[in-house]
Amino acid sequence: MNFPLYIAKRYLFSKSSNNAINIMTLIASGGVIIASAALLIVLSVFAGLKDYSLMFSTVVDPDLKITAVTGKSFLLSENNIAQLNAIDDITSYSKIIEERIIIKSEDKNLIATLKGVDTSFLKVTNIDDMIYQGNWISPKSNDVVSGAGISYNLSFGLFNYLKPLSIYVPKPGKGQVSSLKGAYSAAYVNNVGLFNINEELNNEYIFSNIDLARTLLNYKENQLSAIELKLKPNTDENLIRTQLNTIFNNQIVIKNREQLNDALFKMLNTENLAIYLIFTLVIIIALFNVIGAIIMMILDKKKSLNTLFNLGTEPKTIKFIFFWQGSLMTIVSGIIGVTIGLIIVILQQSFDLVMLTAELPYPVNLNLLNVLLVLATIFALGITASRIASQRITKQLIQS
Repeated sequence: MNFPLYIAKRYLFSKSSNNAINIMTLIASGGVIIASAALLIVLSVFAGLKDYSLMFSTVVDPDLKITAVTGKSFLLSENNIAQLNAIDDITSYSKIIEERIIIKSEDKNLIATLKGVDTSFLKVTNIDDMIYQGNWISPKSNDVVSGAGISYNLSFGLFNYLKPLSIYVPKPGKGQVSSLKGAYSAAYVNNVGLFNINEELNNEYIFSNIDLARTLLNYKENQLSAIELKLKPNTDENLIRTQLNTIFNNQIVIKNREQLNDALFKMLNTENLAIYLIFTLVIIIALFNVIGAIIMMILDKKKSLNTLFNLGTEPKTIKFIFFWQGSLMTIVSGIIGVTIGLIIVILQQSFDLVMLTAELPYPVNLNLLNVLLVLATIFALGITASRIASQRITKQLIQS
């Protein structure tokens, strides 16, 4: 039997004759319970908010996007198409022509991004689910679908065929131009739909047929800005990347959904790290109570410790008694706190106890990694605090 552990368990679960020490021990244990539960709840909330934020990007972002390694465009040969079609794990892909444009409505204009897409685009993304007015563009037409922000800023609506929108794209070339007409390629388009995803995309994108974008930019038939791909579930992404690089002779850049939204991912990860560090500091402060409780317990048990010492117990072994007592206190308290946190998160997921808006429950996501992180943090800091407190025991203290 581990003698220090046995004595530590007796001390932990038995009341002291000094009521003040009992109260201090309860306060120290309660602080660890509350801090660990709060840390798990907050991490779960941020995981839920992260998933909620990224839910909108999955609507318009493909599983993989291919762009040129240099320049704005690349050529897609018939051989490339055949090789793409031969990859079983690619369920569909869409050809894209994308460019910055000037869009004008009567006396107002602004800069936006025109994204010309083919008929396979709706198989790759679910952008049509985000259209709240109108409908998607028709093939072989000059229809466009605009973001809600662009529509608001330029004060245009739907199906206004008497007042079409004007789109301008700078012509390639060098030197000065004699007139604006010679500097830009222009087209008249009709807005047939409005989408609402998030503020950034609503103010940035306008979708059209790829033929319209090709004409505006004077691209060749096989010249593209990007190819967007949808993969089968549980596909090995690295294998697909290798196959794509082989097809295009490593002359492409391949980005997944996380890489396409790297700024958003970095912001969310930074916020998550900041919250974790703040609540870790709270746990450290709570563990000062554990250190204080152990020291008070050492002083209260001086007579018992003196008896153990006279019976031949070494000071090192006595230190281990209180090291184990503090460690057990934080471990048990941490497990209780995490259990409470799990119950609260599960209740929120099941019954929507807290609402973000009248219709939207506060998003939470129960992540096993977060549970393990909280437990590891509590255990590591608790063991460190117990080590610090047990070092107060010396031969002179025991014999005094």
